[in-house]
Amino acid sequence: MLTVMVSIMGALLLLGFPMMIPLLGASVIIMYLYFPAFDPMILVQQMISGILPPSLIAVPMFILAADIMSAGEMSNRLVDFVKEFVGHIRGGLAITTAAACTIFGAISGSTQATVVAIGGTMRPHLLRAGYDDSFTTALIINSSDIALLIPPSIGMIVYGVVSGTSIGELFIAGIGPGLLILAMFAIYSYFYARAKGINPQEKSSWSQRWETTKRAAVPFGFPVIIIGGIYSGFFSPTEAAAASVLYAAFVEILIYRNVKLKDLKEIALSTGLVTGVVFILVGSGVAFSWLISFARIPQQILPPIIGTDPTQVWVLFVIAVAFFIGCMFVDPIVVIMVLTPIFQPVVQRLGIDPVLVGTMVTLQAAVGSATPPFGCDIFTAIAVFKRPYFQVIKKTPVFIMMLVSVSALLIFFPQIALFLRDLAFGY
Repeated sequence: MLTVMVSIMGALLLLGFPMMIPLLGASVIIMYLYFPAFDPMILVQQMISGILPPSLIAVPMFILAADIMSAGEMSNRLVDFVKEFVGHIRGGLAITTAAACTIFGAISGSTQATVVAIGGTMRPHLLRAGYDDSFTTALIINSSDIALLIPPSIGMIVYGVVSGTSIGELFIAGIGPGLLILAMFAIYSYFYARAKGINPQEKSSWSQRWETTKRAAVPFGFPVIIIGGIYSGFFSPTEAAAASVLYAAFVEILIYRNVKLKDLKEIALSTGLVTGVVFILVGSGVAFSWLISFARIPQQILPPIIGTDPTQVWVLFVIAVAFFIGCMFVDPIVVIMVLTPIFQPVVQRLGIDPVLVGTMVTLQAAVGSATPPFGCDIFTAIAVFKRPYFQVIKKTPVFIMMLVSVSALLIFFPQIALFLRDLAFGY
């Protein structure tokens, strides 16, 4: 059965069908071949149940907030703020890019929105300063992936819904690994600029820094709303998402006035299109996950890999490898939907903290988003920057190795993710 399922999915993917077709096609064919007594409407019911959880309402809300900000002024003000403080350091412009992607990720929760908003702003500056085109693109792609870890994170929302893990706890746990990745990228950027002889910009005065800080004060309200609201218990993650949309619209329409009321229709249509794709993937993933669970495929796959007496370290390693490989080829949302139910029984049996597992899974989704052959941010960069595929991926391996090293650190030092969670929620 497993061989037939993999063959069907592989053939449909090679024929160029979008991901939901291999998921649903394989599910329907396997049901007819091996479970002919079952009504195919069961799959439809599973798809519908997959998109019913109220927590998923946060997904279109965060996407809409990101789309409003991408159409407005906030990304430029955030870039200016970071540049005034670190632009004078060797590699300062690259560090500015990584930091701006992190901050924008803490506002939007979307890697692709970050590629467009920050990448479109910073790439010309980096090229003029003497940074290599391939390095510039790799830096933007991989720094944008920090958005999957820094709250709000759509990947964490999906994992929380599938596994029943607290989304608020996942949000807080992602901050530590996200900041660690930013620090690694900043150090690498420093030595890269030094090796290439790229001169830093002139140091800004404190009065200039104060002015850009005032200009960026309003965008910094987003982390306060999202992280502060969830941390204090004032907002649930879903309520924080709705508040972020209201705040984005208020700021861009009434304060900055870069977005008009009439623009909201087009922005909402764009959000609806992306949301539709996400929810179809979620529903398809739930139906596929139900089928493989019903067919007891995990019981066939896991014992030879996990072993009879696995340790927490080994299980986390296997989870990291499985999700990393999956996200190299398939949309991270689908991988989370399909693989999480497979590993969840083992995680529960060993008593592994589900928040740690969720952080690890989300990190692999971040790595996969920038890893050839099919990382989604690679194709976003190709479309936005109009660069050939091999030039875009040429210098991604160094960044991917840094992301993989953070995965290893999480396995052996879980408190990187759990310290802030424990502090925030009193564990």
